[in-house]
Amino acid sequence: MIELRQFRQFIAVAEELSFRRAAERLNMAQPPLTATIKRLEDAVGATLIERTNRITRLTEAGRVFLEEARKAVNQAERAVLAAQRAGAGLTGTLRVTFVASAARDILPSILLRFREHYPAVQLELREAMTAQQITLLGSGESDLGFVIPPLQNAEALNVEVIARSRLVAAVPEAHPLATSEHIALSDLAQDPWILFAARQGPGLHRIILEACAKAGFAPQVGQEAPQMDTIVNLVAGGMGVALVSRALAGRREGVVFRELSGPGTPVEYELAIAYGASSPVLDAFVAATRLRAKLIRP
Repeated sequence: MIELRQFRQFIAVAEELSFRRAAERLNMAQPPLTATIKRLEDAVGATLIERTNRITRLTEAGRVFLEEARKAVNQAERAVLAAQRAGAGLTGTLRVTFVASAARDILPSILLRFREHYPAVQLELREAMTAQQITLLGSGESDLGFVIPPLQNAEALNVEVIARSRLVAAVPEAHPLATSEHIALSDLAQDPWILFAARQGPGLHRIILEACAKAGFAPQVGQEAPQMDTIVNLVAGGMGVALVSRALAGRREGVVFRELSGPGTPVEYELAIAYGASSPVLDAFVAATRLRAKLIRP
């Protein structure tokens, strides 16, 4: 039976084409190395290395044996690494849910870092509103969620704020205030509003209502929508005005985005992670998230 160390010794000799250099590379004496090669040739039943007083070249059998020896060593190393990851719990599946703003702002870089370090972990990703995520976490159908506080019915979960941002006004291009550099929140009091449904996005719904109250009015809700992209599309269709994440503030046909001013502003919100029982895989993902959050904080 050929041992793994013999494969490694043969690889060193074949790559160096010198017993002396191979022995130095392996940090061993030359005579035992020479004896190993002779035993390998006896076991294989063929000459692997042509040599006189020195090595001249590998035989055809030697070249084939070198290729297979490298495969054997690489496979053995992969087996050890896989076992180490399994022993540390860093294999398996992690189910992650997220709000749309997380997918735009922070999630891509977290996923890249996590997959770079833990490629054996399968990630199952699902977009969902905050309220739905809390239900999924509570029922054990999700392991970690990117949510927007304040949260309801989340007392049993660990919640960590990882980022803060602010909302901007989104108004149709034809709106009288579209040419303004800033828009006072109170100037939108008479417009129909497109708002997050309270049952699906309670955090943003509450934040916007509280900001409007500080500005002296209650928004006239004309439409409700579950996603920011949907809200922006409805604004573009002239259905009303809205407050959306600054991450969306780019060129969109039919919509202009303006910073807010006046009472009730700035309108800020937090992005948090929520999770229940700890596991090695979950802990590794949380660590990657914390690092990313640390990097983006001012």
